[in-house]
Amino acid sequence: MSSGKPSLVDGEINDNENVSDMEKNKMMLSAGDSEEVRLENNIQLNRNGDDTTKTTKLYKRRWFIVLLFSSYSLCNSFQWIQYGIINNIFMRFYGVGSFTIDWMSMIYMLTYIPFIFPVTWLLDKKGLRIIALVATAMNCAGTWIKVTSVRPDLFAVTMLGQFCCSLAQVFILGMPSKIASVWFGSEEVSTACSIGVFGNQLGIAIGFLVPPILVPNVEDMDQLAYHISIMFYITAGVATLLFLLVVIVFQERPELPPTQAQATARCIPPEQYSYTASILRLLRNKPFLLLILTYGLNVGCFYAVGTLLNRMIIEHYPGEELNAGRIGLTIVIAGMVGSLICGIWLDRTKTYKQTTLAVYLMSFVGMLVYAFTLSLGHLWVVFLTAGALGFFMTGYLPLGFEFGVELTYPECEGTSSGLLNCSAQVFGIIFTICQGKIIDNYGTLAGNIFLCVFLFIGSVLTGDSIIYLNRQREKQIEKDEHCKTQVTSRFSFLPCT
Repeated sequence: MSSGKPSLVDGEINDNENVSDMEKNKMMLSAGDSEEVRLENNIQLNRNGDDTTKTTKLYKRRWFIVLLFSSYSLCNSFQWIQYGIINNIFMRFYGVGSFTIDWMSMIYMLTYIPFIFPVTWLLDKKGLRIIALVATAMNCAGTWIKVTSVRPDLFAVTMLGQFCCSLAQVFILGMPSKIASVWFGSEEVSTACSIGVFGNQLGIAIGFLVPPILVPNVEDMDQLAYHISIMFYITAGVATLLFLLVVIVFQERPELPPTQAQATARCIPPEQYSYTASILRLLRNKPFLLLILTYGLNVGCFYAVGTLLNRMIIEHYPGEELNAGRIGLTIVIAGMVGSLICGIWLDRTKTYKQTTLAVYLMSFVGMLVYAFTLSLGHLWVVFLTAGALGFFMTGYLPLGFEFGVELTYPECEGTSSGLLNCSAQVFGIIFTICQGKIIDNYGTLAGNIFLCVFLFIGSVLTGDSIIYLNRQREKQIEKDEHCKTQVTSRFSFLPCT
């Protein structure tokens, strides 16, 4: 992403390839929060044809910014699954059906689809700080609305609170790659993006684990209301603290850019950027369109599994609400490990295509194994297979983000991430509804096989996109060789055709 080479996504060419016999200039500044100051080798031509270098600087506070973002992302994603993982308990408390409680999760997906485009436009126009303030404010408001909804006749109020939190999510999901590019150096962007996604995954993990502990399946309705209110009050307190931290310390961008690519981006006048034109360019990018489809299939399957996990586990292991949460925790914790490993691997190797295909194939295999072992009657087997599934399926999240940014450079990172997430929400709703109906009528095995089919299709399409990219790269190499021949034989710089 940060190399500025849109035609190559596997990192064979370094940032300094076109600069020969040039030493790196380094200068130390006295700023107390400066960890590293460097002048990169990249030489860029200004409009007058002069060679100009731009000063770049990395700040220690960049880690605090990404961790703060990760924290409020955690708080929001926790609420996505807090109803679904104790589906049967909330059904009894509010007197509604299981499909209605499923919508407490699916509303996160539904809200995202119409709002992502105006929010992405705001991210491009107003920057990171405004988006962070709106996200944390809405998340905070949603949690306090839920606090007032702990009565069996107030399901509409708790749905309103969940809607506010789902709207906050729209302002969160597209930010990891944007924060990584605005604050971090070229060797850190994938790791930083993984940390940003890490918070979302950790929130889901806590959402699987904590609600079954805080809200036990007791018969007394007053006691049940007390346990639910405790969970809501804790969430509201955390959301309020994070909102105040964002107000006080969240910064729009560093004083000096972290990379030459960011330095160049700052020089582009805002009036030269068209959000609509950017969207249209992305929709004409065939490799990115394939990634939108395959990313949606993979992450949509993850959303369906997470939303329906309680129903699947309770069907085969009655009374195991607590273990259903622990299995969900296992899926996400294993996925967080996978995310960090993928991020570090990409920073070191830049092998986006190969890594994406390998992780996708293993997600399909993991889902297949999970489907056929769920009903064996041994919970420890389910823990193992669910962990393997989570390692690859959840580990795919940051990988898809970074691959998308590489495929679409120099388009805005928030725009590409927004389109990827929009695809995931659409498929998440479709898969959750369809798998839920299949489970009701044909059982969990049929429902999980349904997801396996689409993961297999996604794997095939991922392989097809890689073949396409390889062909494009071969054509580029041939074009470059043709250009070299012209220069050598005619002693003139003719345009390559």
